[in-house]
Amino acid sequence: MPAQAAGPSAAQRERFTVSTDVLRVTFDTEGGTVVRTEFLRHKADDKQSPFVLLDQSPERVYVAQTGLVGGDFPTHKTIMTAVPGDRALKDGASELVVSFESPVQGGVKLVKTYTLPRGSYAIPVKHEVVNTGAAAVAPQLYLQLVRDGNALPGESSFYSTFTGPAAYTEAQKFQKVDFKDIEKGKATFEKTASNGYVAMVQHYFASAWILPDGRPRELFMQKVDANLYSAGMITPLASVAPGATGTVDARFFAGPQVETMLEQIAPGLDLVKDYGWLTILAKPLYWLLDKLHGFLGNWGWSIMGLVLIIKIAFYWLQAKGYQSMAKMKAINPKVMALRERYKENPQQMQQEMMRIYKEEKVNPLGGCLPIMVQIPVFIALYWVLLSSVEMRHAPWILWIRDLAAPDPFFILPVIMTLSTLLQTALNPVPPDPMQAKMMWFMPLIFSVMFFFFPAGLVLYWITNNILSIAQQWLINVRMGVPPEFNLPKFSKFTK
Repeated sequence: MPAQAAGPSAAQRERFTVSTDVLRVTFDTEGGTVVRTEFLRHKADDKQSPFVLLDQSPERVYVAQTGLVGGDFPTHKTIMTAVPGDRALKDGASELVVSFESPVQGGVKLVKTYTLPRGSYAIPVKHEVVNTGAAAVAPQLYLQLVRDGNALPGESSFYSTFTGPAAYTEAQKFQKVDFKDIEKGKATFEKTASNGYVAMVQHYFASAWILPDGRPRELFMQKVDANLYSAGMITPLASVAPGATGTVDARFFAGPQVETMLEQIAPGLDLVKDYGWLTILAKPLYWLLDKLHGFLGNWGWSIMGLVLIIKIAFYWLQAKGYQSMAKMKAINPKVMALRERYKENPQQMQQEMMRIYKEEKVNPLGGCLPIMVQIPVFIALYWVLLSSVEMRHAPWILWIRDLAAPDPFFILPVIMTLSTLLQTALNPVPPDPMQAKMMWFMPLIFSVMFFFFPAGLVLYWITNNILSIAQQWLINVRMGVPPEFNLPKFSKFTK
């Protein structure tokens, strides 16, 4: 467990901020800790100031710390000295270097060097352990992210996203851990590995400590104080002889969950953008969405284009479903007549209905099965749109200035509701009165949630509805079943 205290130091504690073209980072000389990160290309919810991820303030505790254990060595509580140097990335420079030196403690001096590259959210961090004593030392280096368990401001109650620690190893892959499981001592994750990372994840953004593959490490997640949790790794150094220096290279990431960028930083880091069990479908959908954006230059039109491509890909499968529904609609008068004739004899009614289905070669479930096959694809697309930071503050047209926020005038949710009801009206009326009621009530109930959903998600659903209506209309006409609207008879519903 990382040490929580250190010996006295003559250095004076201070904070200072450095900046690159994409990052503004605030350091604390207590431990050379990262106490604030601001993303200059991503705005806060007010769309004025940069987005802040890590922060140490009365409202938030979220910091990145490192130090040594295994003796009376420098820790994240040791007051270090900042080496003089540039505090802003100069024009033409490729990187900005920030270094800290600890006082000698336990015969050891710790030198910590952050290298902030231009255009990058991944920061190499070199830890040099200088043995100034007369005996060999073998300390261990810990790297940890410490965060409070508070919910994020503005979280929606209509859809959930994960906030908390996570770990990745090649053996166990991506492992999320709830704060409440840490609280109860029930956190489940791989404890030892020679690869991977630990992270803190939230909607759209993440931070992580990454060690090189092949270096052994112990992973930990623990409660460190009231409503304060840490996730990190401990890695041993080889014995450092007197006068020698041992080095451990690591990387600290703090930035947006841009999938293509994360894939380039470390294996598995792209999984902090969590699609769950639908990852195998969601990743190619995101890839295609990203390619469409590269061509169209607008995320709203890209969403509509992706839905169109999916509809084309599933055209023949969905056509089978609509053909089956058209057949059901054609024989629906016969079915309704049977229900009226045999309403006092349910068993006979079922037998007669099955006879009609057989004679007309109609499968009552034929319209459902093709649609069921497509559901995982559209759920995966839902998660792609909900998880992609590219939608955040991205405009579409006119009044839609942020695809990740609800429609401010509720125009898209109203259109979505009307299109859902239109699609329902084109479907055959179920013989069962209760099913007929539910056929109308469920879309209305479901549509209420869309008034609070991000505009990008509603746009995707509207596009799918309109294309489905067009396809259903076309198939009905081709099969000689003129489209008609089966409007609800609410007077019957109340009986």
